[in-house]
Amino acid sequence: MSTIECNIVEVCIFCFSETGPMFLLLRRSKTDRIYPDTWQMVSGSIEGNETALKASLRELDEETGLVPERYWLVPHMNTFLNPKRDVVHISAVFAAQVPVGSLPTLSPEHYEFEWCSMDRAKQLLVWPGQVQALNIIHEY
Repeated sequence: MSTIECNIVEVCIFCFSETGPMFLLLRRSKTDRIYPDTWQMVSGSIEGNETALKASLRELDEETGLVPERYWLVPHMNTFLNPKRDVVHISAVFAAQVPVGSLPTLSPEHYEFEWCSMDRAKQLLVWPGQVQALNIIHEY
């Protein structure tokens, strides 16, 4: 029987450009052991006794080096199955507004980034839960 774990966080990074909101997506390393070469939001594991909030801010810094101007907990939980471990993950989703023109400093976990319109981000994201989170953030 599958187990359930709530030890992952995700962060949707966005800015407001002259043409509207833009969302930052990161492309996973081609050699990543799970989901290589896919586009995603910032994501990572909660470590030790961290809260989800602290873990999300740490992951944001580690994966992009960006500092948010504003930060929210999104009223959405993403879920996915890790078939190798037979674990259903439930992840808290946060939204980070950064200044327009911000350029991330990528960690080795990713090799490419793109600032995307809403439509482009929906084309690149592979997980429906991340698209749903994007819709919620966009509506707010």
